[in-house]
Amino acid sequence: MNPDETAWNRTLCEQWEFHWTHQLRARLDGLTDDEYFWSPVPDSWSVRPRGTSTAPVQAGSGDFAIDFAFPQPEPAPFTTIAWRLGHVIVGVLAARNAAHFGAPAASYESWEYAGSASAALGQLESQLDGWLTGVRGIGDAGLRVPVGDKEPYPEAPMADLVLHVHRELIHHLSEVCLLRDLYLHTHPDVNGATR
Repeated sequence: MNPDETAWNRTLCEQWEFHWTHQLRARLDGLTDDEYFWSPVPDSWSVRPRGTSTAPVQAGSGDFAIDFAFPQPEPAPFTTIAWRLGHVIVGVLAARNAAHFGAPAASYESWEYAGSASAALGQLESQLDGWLTGVRGIGDAGLRVPVGDKEPYPEAPMADLVLHVHRELIHHLSEVCLLRDLYLHTHPDVNGATR
């Protein structure tokens, strides 16, 4: 490799790894089930025990289902930490790991959603590991290959998808952190806690 060229694969992986390690991971430590399921406004979308939702669509294959509607209402419903983690785990990571890196098939309809915060964080870390392993495995050359018909823009290079996934991760997991802050500041019984 020309020493003047950037190792783009390494750079893209390090972008996410730095954010995860230095800004985000510690902010998720100690996530409680109360925070995970907390709904600060009425009629929020969440992950719920099967059969307890009033959402038009309740997707999932296990004891818990995620709330949805097609088409999505305007304005979109507020979503809980559980919903946001479910979206990141399945729609952002697991479906892409399956489509591009040989992981088991995954969809909103087939996923077994986590019924606890600790289980959701375990699913998140597993899917993040699969994503980074897959991205590293394609090398720099693989970043130039079109993503194909498994994505909405089949002609786009894999680098575009990697950037999109990292943007989605940063965006939605920052929302999770903000909701944790809001929970902390609106629940006097946990105000002594530090994050």
